[in-house]
Amino acid sequence: MPVNLNKPERWKEDIAKSVDMYNEWFMTFAPKAFREARIKATADVEATLIATRNITAIGPTVLRQHPEALPTLRMSTCPPLAVDRLIGLSGVPKSMVMRMEKKLKLPVRMVAAELDAAFKKIGAIVEKMADPDIFVWLGREVPATREEIHRAATIVADRLCGSVANPTIRNAQERRQLAEIKRWLERRGYRHMPTSESARFDQMAVGTFSFRMNVPVKLNERSARTVNIPVDAVVMPKTATQGSLPVLFEAKSAGDFTNPNKRRKEEATKMSQLRNNYGAELRFSLFLCGYFDSGYLGYEAAEGIDWVWEHRIDDLAEFGL
Repeated sequence: MPVNLNKPERWKEDIAKSVDMYNEWFMTFAPKAFREARIKATADVEATLIATRNITAIGPTVLRQHPEALPTLRMSTCPPLAVDRLIGLSGVPKSMVMRMEKKLKLPVRMVAAELDAAFKKIGAIVEKMADPDIFVWLGREVPATREEIHRAATIVADRLCGSVANPTIRNAQERRQLAEIKRWLERRGYRHMPTSESARFDQMAVGTFSFRMNVPVKLNERSARTVNIPVDAVVMPKTATQGSLPVLFEAKSAGDFTNPNKRRKEEATKMSQLRNNYGAELRFSLFLCGYFDSGYLGYEAAEGIDWVWEHRIDDLAEFGL
């Protein structure tokens, strides 16, 4: 039976309460997250300045030793360079830049000569576009003072810390949501099954639950290849019978209305893949907190995806839990 997807008369009130709940959490947590991100970013920038002799020697040797410096170098130019803009200007392989940005590591399939050539291009662009209003010592004979270096590091860190803090906030919100689900389930006698127990999702004991579990699926009927779809929360109801499938939940939070609508197809794609493999009876739902408007809810409802609002967490019971 549907829980929330078929009750549009509730949506407006629930959206307002969910926004209020997210904002209350954000006002408490976000300032601390941004402060911590800024302190770490400043230290990272200062390390990059030391390695590059204060943005005057950016070449293959430095980037080989410090691939993690690339985000700092992008934020050191005027204007700051987005990842795609750096790739376009330099003409270097996208895979190389993305690995340095996301993994903070060197690419593994490029030979030394290709790497050096790419690093020279990146270094030339950053040195040419380095912001003279930040790095005031560029072009003069007097070396940078300690105060100038620290000031420059804090300015670049301010540019970096938004991109660093936002994932921190998202991850913290997800951890908090899963902790709320755990607390709710354990109060009702469910047992948390650590991933180390390594049971398949469809072989879980009744009355157990697990987080961040992989569910194997075949992408199409003709393919023998299996891929794992990660699911945030998997719960085997205490009333489950032999051969029953657990209930799956995806924890979703959002600090604005735009991003959820941009990515709303992701849940529909995931549910389609799961049901194509395990049947229409598989229950895949959302656990929501934050900015999810009626456009988002209407889209998910049309796809047959139900949800539980965190501010009404007791609705979990209506899923047979």
